[in-house]
Amino acid sequence: MKRVLLLVIGVGSVVVGVVLGADRARAPAPKAPVIREFMRQKLAHSQSVLEGLALEDYNLVLLNARKLVAMSQEGSWRVLEAPEYGEQSLAFRRNAEALVKAANMASLDAATLAYVKMTMSCIECHKYVRSRQSASLPGAPSSGPTGGVAVSE
Repeated sequence: MKRVLLLVIGVGSVVVGVVLGADRARAPAPKAPVIREFMRQKLAHSQSVLEGLALEDYNLVLLNARKLVAMSQEGSWRVLEAPEYGEQSLAFRRNAEALVKAANMASLDAATLAYVKMTMSCIECHKYVRSRQSASLPGAPSSGPTGGVAVSE
């Protein structure tokens, strides 16, 4: 059980570092403030899920997992119109929905696994968006529609 919690805390720390590092590394784009705030909210909900897992507070996990699912369906979520981005987004949503289901069942192991999968899909999408932004602006720092905040599913 301690290994699972350490894994969750480690993955959560990596996510925070990736998002905060990406935020500082790039100059803001015109839509940056709106998307940056949206991504910060997503990060806050993800951190609250991690807190809920560490404390076995399933209500906290459930509340924030539901918010993540809802956010993934908002217009602000969609920063690219590409099939791969749609797949990344769907993977995130499915993992967030699995997290909701596991929290409803009060299954720490299932919720932890869903959180790790959700986090991995989030990081993969951030990497994808950054690569697309870099490809669209050769020789320029990638800021794109996220204003330097790597978006995720």
